[in-house]
Amino acid sequence: MAESNGSEVFTTFLYVSFILELVFGGLVWILIASSLVPLPLLQGWVMFVSVFCFVGTTALLFLYLIGAHGGETSWVSLDAAYHSVAALFYLSAAILEALAMILMEDKVTYEHYLENIFAAMFSYVAALLYVVHAVFSVVRWKWPSVNNS
Repeated sequence: MAESNGSEVFTTFLYVSFILELVFGGLVWILIASSLVPLPLLQGWVMFVSVFCFVGTTALLFLYLIGAHGGETSWVSLDAAYHSVAALFYLSAAILEALAMILMEDKVTYEHYLENIFAAMFSYVAALLYVVHAVFSVVRWKWPSVNNS
């Protein structure tokens, strides 16, 4: 796959998925931060994962945008490794947020309960996005001749 530079990164699925990961990860971050966080041990991990992945994805996207990757295979390896770790983190965060949501059903107001329902839902969507990106990145890393655009 020919590596893109600058704004050309938005012409392939892998690079456009960065934006979706930022949107859904940001929604998880916002919803957890705005809730009362009645279970800080569980939701602390969710908050850490959403902030970590938001910052990491932003940094990686910025490096791709300025063309720092230069088409090197080490960047493809970094992309595959980062998105694999982020997918694992988000899957664990989604499970913990769903557990927190179940445990707090009768302990918070309906509004805060809804925030946590949406946070759980968006964390599963973010996990799915990171898994799909990780799979495509691993395919691109293992078989560079395959065009994943």
